[in-house]
Amino acid sequence: MKKPAAAVAALLALTPVLASAGTSTWTVDASHSRVGFAVKHLVISTVRGEFGKYEGKIVLDEADVTRSTVEAKIDVASVDTGVADRDAHLRSPDFFDAAKHPVMTFRSTKVAKAGKDALKVTGDLTLRGVTKPVVLDVATSPEVKGMYGETRRAFVATTKIDRQAFGLAWSKAVEAGPVVGDEVTITLELEVTKAAPQTAAR
Repeated sequence: MKKPAAAVAALLALTPVLASAGTSTWTVDASHSRVGFAVKHLVISTVRGEFGKYEGKIVLDEADVTRSTVEAKIDVASVDTGVADRDAHLRSPDFFDAAKHPVMTFRSTKVAKAGKDALKVTGDLTLRGVTKPVVLDVATSPEVKGMYGETRRAFVATTKIDRQAFGLAWSKAVEAGPVVGDEVTITLELEVTKAAPQTAAR
């Protein structure tokens, strides 16, 4: 009678390993990635910028993508639009208020398939102390081997937010319209590396 009990105990011990067999952890390689945004200026043109400092982690469950998670942090003071005076204004209380709210964060609440090589990632975006739900449209790439044998892949995610909803309310009205548009397009072009699988300690 001991053999069936022993078999059950062994199966239960293996359950966490089996459940995580399809799970992999990926970290953002900032040297091969870009986090950018675009917003209308005077209705007629588009101003683009990016953030130089950020980090992110993706836990991907290949067997059940709905169990995957995404986390990201962006240093808003690292904003760069190519114009020093504009960047200083963006860091000020008129926009990001970087001194009081130095970090923008994203935490996923739902991950779903959206067709071949595509995902929809819903999550909470926190900016300037305000948290709102956003949906990222994500395109994925296959895995490839890097120069040193490491595993890499890419994710390109886009979303649009209303800056006013996050308290970035500064603007001025001129004849053409508002100086700064309310809708901001965010684009994340991420190359990520796969963490080596961990082995149980003996």
